[in-house]
Amino acid sequence: MTADLQPVEPGVRSASTIAVTSGKGGVGKTSVVVNLAVALARLRNRVGILDADFGLGNVDVLLGLAPDGHMGHLLAGEKDIEEIIVRGPNNVQIIPASSGLRELTALTEPQWLRLAEGLGRVCQQLDFLLIDTAAGVSDNVVELLLSAQRVLVVTSLEPSAMVDAYAMVKVLTTTDPAKEVAVLVNGARDASEAELVFRQLELATSRFLKRDLRYFGFVPFDPAVREAVLLQRPIVDHRPQSPASRCFRMLASRIAGLAPVGGPGLRLVPPGTRPRPGRAGAEVEWCA
Repeated sequence: MTADLQPVEPGVRSASTIAVTSGKGGVGKTSVVVNLAVALARLRNRVGILDADFGLGNVDVLLGLAPDGHMGHLLAGEKDIEEIIVRGPNNVQIIPASSGLRELTALTEPQWLRLAEGLGRVCQQLDFLLIDTAAGVSDNVVELLLSAQRVLVVTSLEPSAMVDAYAMVKVLTTTDPAKEVAVLVNGARDASEAELVFRQLELATSRFLKRDLRYFGFVPFDPAVREAVLLQRPIVDHRPQSPASRCFRMLASRIAGLAPVGGPGLRLVPPGTRPRPGRAGAEVEWCA
């Protein structure tokens, strides 16, 4: 049996870890991670981003960075994690993923060990580590979600996005019922629409999964977000007074004020046999 990996020694200070996921791609998850990280850094926190879409990373692309190394070098044992970190806006430390390496879509146990060791060192130098997961519910994604102290699910008004967000919560509930899960609605027209999305998701999880969700708010549809993406800049830097920027600052303040979660900052568990629940038709129809 494989033992749990605990890269941080008991009593050693470690970053608060938040895994950001969506289930479905295309809901603006990476943009949320980048802007939340910069907003947290502006509150005088030391912040890092792990681009955990190991085979198709794009955090560096979103910020116009050109790293000399990437996750593939770390996991192959060619470079230490400190050698691949690049500095982003507001001194955010970014651990870049690779691009186009299929073999990194399912990590081996030695690769998990290297990742755990490296992240353990990095977390001791940070206040927050944001983990930008890949889309879907692969082993890599689930293990990283379970390793973090908190999970933030990004969704939108689209029925497919809500169904996939529910499926993600179901996977987490099956594997770790105590895991704290929060929801952020992205691209909403206003607060009422965002609250409607959250209520539908919350009702489904309460009825079928017997669990509660936290609501972390919303980021409105804002044309300046696309403008910032094309310029490869965070919206909170490009247009600090835009509606989306104001919401990111509110989200950062809310997260910075959360009570600490007990236990190690990051607990990586190499892939083992975990239940993978199916998506029952009645649940999907009700959630949508």
